[in-house]
Amino acid sequence: MAVQPIRFFGDPILRTPAVEVVDFDKELRGLVTDLADTMLEEGGAGLAAPQIGVSLRVFVYHCDGFSGHLVNPKFDVVGDEVQDGPEGCLSIPGMQWNCRRHLHVVARGQNAYGDHVEVEGTEMLARAIQHETDHLDGVLFVDRLDPATRKEAMSAIRQAEWFGQPAPTVKVSPHPLFGKAR
Repeated sequence: MAVQPIRFFGDPILRTPAVEVVDFDKELRGLVTDLADTMLEEGGAGLAAPQIGVSLRVFVYHCDGFSGHLVNPKFDVVGDEVQDGPEGCLSIPGMQWNCRRHLHVVARGQNAYGDHVEVEGTEMLARAIQHETDHLDGVLFVDRLDPATRKEAMSAIRQAEWFGQPAPTVKVSPHPLFGKAR
């Protein structure tokens, strides 16, 4: 498949809750491949479909030796422990701030063929699962920062050279939801 352009902070699709996947077809498997190719090319630990302009509940991950994807994911928090740590986002390139996340989660969803999948792993994988699931809900990690850090982050984002750039032009898919926000 192909590396796709990433949508940056300010693109409305990043704030739109993604639609649940109902067709587990060749096109969905192509989307998963595009997500993985794009994530690896950009050096990310995860990438959600809205970040490439597709409003479907799909993400890929690659961190701490774990690689895979989840379709229609949900996660459960395991325990009360939280972690504060640096977090960045391919849709907010070149920037990171400390963000609080649950230390342990178990994610459940489906693979690109519709089979049930359950994922749990390292602290880094738990962070990636929460971050990417947030993307599918129209939430960005800067929304989870404490007020002072969020103010600093928003100031830095507004000064970034990529801020305010128009969304990339992408090929329109014949699938009724691909490339469209609901």
